[in-house]
Amino acid sequence: MDTNIVGVGVGITDRFRSVVEEKVSRIEHLAPRAQGLEVKVTHRSYRNGRMEDDTVELTLDGKGPVVRAEATDVDKFAALDLAVDKISEQVRRAKDKRVDARNHPRGAKFEKGTGELSGIDVEPASVDVLRAVATGSVPVQADVAEEEDYCPVVIRQKEFEAEWMTVEEAVDRMELVGHDFFLFIDARTDHPSVVYRRKGWDYGVIELTTQASPMVSVAS
Repeated sequence: MDTNIVGVGVGITDRFRSVVEEKVSRIEHLAPRAQGLEVKVTHRSYRNGRMEDDTVELTLDGKGPVVRAEATDVDKFAALDLAVDKISEQVRRAKDKRVDARNHPRGAKFEKGTGELSGIDVEPASVDVLRAVATGSVPVQADVAEEEDYCPVVIRQKEFEAEWMTVEEAVDRMELVGHDFFLFIDARTDHPSVVYRRKGWDYGVIELTTQASPMVSVAS
């Protein structure tokens, strides 16, 4: 598996590279079909340099969905250990789900008469959540490489290609990237939707009523 290590605001030492190579063998054992691992280390200073930390982001590429994990600590080696633990758990959980799916086929079922969704543990978003999304009451700030007064509650804006999938597939993808939500286009309705993590292993789903138009390329 190819490994690429990138440092942002910090130099990558030979010692750190050797530790990464040791960790790679653990990930390869869990994901033998993975083709590449990107390790990004970002150093940040807060309050005029009086506080510092390092964030390690891991991105695992290969056949199938991309798997991501990140962790932050005052020491980049500790952050690396935490990130490796996270991505290993995500890969292991995905493997367990595939085995369970083979042994117990499952799938979401939509009842046209009642409008209920069964076969997956999701719950419609509450009125408060829908109102917050509709009114845009949550402030959004563009992603900036260097933020002088970085605050973890600031939402950074990113753009991704739209993907059509089922609610169940979206939940699985959310688990793989280690996020608390995942945006997608519902293949059943063509509506922009988001699944999100609730308490425990419960999930919720928000669906917009506007249909998304598939991307069409026109040859010149």
